Amino acid sequence: MVTYLDDQSESKRLGILSAYNILDTPPEADFDDLTQLAAQICETPMALISLLDAKRQWFKSAVGLAISETPRSIAFCHYTIQSDTPLIVEDARLDQRFAANPLVTREPHIRFYAGVPLVTADGHRLGTIAVIDQVPRQLTAEQITALQILSRQVMSQLEQRRSHGELLQREKYVQTVYYCQHWDFASQCGPSKRPGTAAGCGYFHV
Repeated sequence: MVTYLDDQSESKRLGILSAYNILDTPPEADFDDLTQLAAQICETPMALISLLDAKRQWFKSAVGLAISETPRSIAFCHYTIQSDTPLIVEDARLDQRFAANPLVTREPHIRFYAGVPLVTADGHRLGTIAVIDQVPRQLTAEQITALQILSRQVMSQLEQRRSHGELLQREKYVQTVYYCQHWDFASQCGPSKRPGTAAGCGYFHV
């Protein structure tokens, strides 16, 4: 049975995740490069960047996996976001939390999992970067450190992406205001508003 974060904390976390406008977006090379790097550094056939929504974990990027999401109730990454520290599962079949998990007993037959939470500047854990193998194994201290560095790089990409989106929204707003004002000015200066353009716009000749 999965125990979720308390309702207030989880509601706030979900609101912050939503503000990034990242869920269900197409693949992006900046994120794919980081999952590829995670798989290479940790020498695993699978790696992913997951984001934990209310009822699902969604993969922004994945290496070696043919699925784009799973129910949150079976997500290893749900456990990872309970703490700021890495979650290392050397053999899932020997861990009572995961031994009966369908991701272990069926495809993709997870045996090894290592995940690091994606943590915002104000401490909210949105998801994970994780590596997976189908055989029991361990990571070196250097590999764990590298995975932690990659988690910060993922957050940096998320922040840049959000900032860029906010900038585009502001530019769109300014353009909309400009065109509305321009249209209003033009309508006030239309032929029906004048005998003369200046007079129709509130100006007069002396």
